[in-house]
Amino acid sequence: MKLYELSPAPGSARKAWRKGRGVGTGNGKTAGKGHKGQNARSGGGVRPGFEGGQLPLYRKLPKRGFYNRFGKEYAVVNVSDLNVFEDGATVDMNALLEKRIVRKPQDGLKVLGNGEITKKLTVIAKVFSGTAKEKIEAAGGKTEVA
Repeated sequence: MKLYELSPAPGSARKAWRKGRGVGTGNGKTAGKGHKGQNARSGGGVRPGFEGGQLPLYRKLPKRGFYNRFGKEYAVVNVSDLNVFEDGATVDMNALLEKRIVRKPQDGLKVLGNGEITKKLTVIAKVFSGTAKEKIEAAGGKTEVA
């Protein structure tokens, strides 16, 4: 099969409707826009959400929440998740992505202290919770802030 042999499935592609090409086409003269009015003019129509001067819905509804532009969203891992690595391994974002423990790197790695760790690991992350740091070091491992 060649590129020039490709064609859409029969009946799936319609020919473009040519507007304003004579009264016999059924879409001539006013080209489907009717007579006069805002929508008949060039550049006419109203913006999305406009309700004819009535107070629009998006202004009636209360504002909720706050978005912190400077906030960081970390990929979170618990200490118990690190037991899948061999003794003496170095655990960083790439190693966690390979093992699919973390799916998206986001703004860095945060290690939390939930669960127990039995392996001696070197863990490289942006943020460690206090208990995570204690547990990793108690197991004989090291923590490095990257």
